[in-house]
Amino acid sequence: MKKYHGAFIKNEREIACLREANRMVANILDAIGDVVAPGLTTQRFEEIARDMCATYNVKPAFLGYCGYPYATCCSVNEQVVHGFPSSRLLQEGDIVSVDMGVVFEGFVGDAARTFPVGEVSEEARRLMQVTEESLYIGIDKARAGNDVYDIGAAVQEYVEAAGFNVVRRFVGHGVGSRMHEKPEVPNFKPAMRGLTLQNGMVIAIEPMVTAGTYEVDILPDKWTAVTRDGKWAAHFEHSVAITHDGPRILSISDRGLNRHTV
Repeated sequence: MKKYHGAFIKNEREIACLREANRMVANILDAIGDVVAPGLTTQRFEEIARDMCATYNVKPAFLGYCGYPYATCCSVNEQVVHGFPSSRLLQEGDIVSVDMGVVFEGFVGDAARTFPVGEVSEEARRLMQVTEESLYIGIDKARAGNDVYDIGAAVQEYVEAAGFNVVRRFVGHGVGSRMHEKPEVPNFKPAMRGLTLQNGMVIAIEPMVTAGTYEVDILPDKWTAVTRDGKWAAHFEHSVAITHDGPRILSISDRGLNRHTV
């Protein structure tokens, strides 16, 4: 890997490893999405993820990372990100965000989706739809010569035009042999322009969108982030390679599906 202002430029072999890691993550998220239903616990998603990691013979990337105790992040309703899987029973109308990563041959896959639990309200459906659409709008800006500013500005403008807000406390990031590499990839307009994107970079773009304020608080578990006003949030993430042919989404499952909202 070469370096460019602190960011790593990957070669074709390294991007192939990242693609395989992300394929596994996307397959795990597919499997979790297949079972999401009222009455299920979020601990069940953790079990599925760990079982599939064992089948793939890969390590869950989140487990033990900075002391995080699980393989998945399962965030329900007002929980924005980093929620612990638990015995909590999902209810009809809830939404649940699942963030997952694996390490394959030293390279990290990282992706997230928000799922409806049964029939959800129109506002919840729109929140998920706008969040996912904003992700693809951000991905379209992930081109060599653009700036990470362009990604964040595009996401924020789309989200706010739809009447929602983008969380500022958490951002996307470079991804490679480490889960968090340079550059940071804001989902909002940063104060100044940042790093110019180069072919061979791989970044995780992950808008976290709220129905109310973008301010968040951290629960006493020191991980779970919740909206300050208790309104709901959605989270979608893809790992994306910057290539000569434009952005290439790496976190695509064997089913070949890009979009998952209702």
